[in-house]
Amino acid sequence: MRALTPASRPGDTCAEVHAEVCAWRHPRPRGVAGRCIGRTDVAVDPRKARRLARRIHREALREAAQGMTASAQPTPRVVCCSPLRRCRDVARHLRRLGWRVVVDAALLEASFGHWDGRAWADIPRHEVDAWVADFADHAPGGGESLRQVLARAAAWAPPVPGATVVAHAGWMLARQWWRLHGAAAIPSAGQWPSAPRYGSRWRGL
Repeated sequence: MRALTPASRPGDTCAEVHAEVCAWRHPRPRGVAGRCIGRTDVAVDPRKARRLARRIHREALREAAQGMTASAQPTPRVVCCSPLRRCRDVARHLRRLGWRVVVDAALLEASFGHWDGRAWADIPRHEVDAWVADFADHAPGGGESLRQVLARAAAWAPPVPGATVVAHAGWMLARQWWRLHGAAAIPSAGQWPSAPRYGSRWRGL
């Protein structure tokens, strides 16, 4: 199988065209219950990755047939994905279905620093409280603050109109928040919305 295309290749960056995109959340990974998962590279069941890829492909074909997609629909279809396996594995199956794949680190999940991969029950309560109290600017576990995640999601743009994204809940929520409220509005912990379901699709991000 050919290697996936990195977004850093000259002339092929995911920051060339700023447009709304359709984004899918990756399948549920293995062994994540009760754990803080950000950049931890957890695996997904190969069957789930394949099923989601086929669903994405079917939806793209259906919408193209119904004239729901832009006339500038790329050929072959393009999917941008996070480098983490739970997104990348879906993209690999899409490649087999004829899609061009662009791997882009700007689509990574939020970093939770030294919290990442740990059980939530093992993270000291005072550290979690400090994060909730300063939800915009506190970097949980020394990782990435919400303000940084929002800026990263807002700055990202697809390489071509009509590109599809396979990404993470944190990135999708940040992108949605920016679309709805703009870059200047930073939510409190109580205002932050719930994560999308695994394998679900959000339009207009």
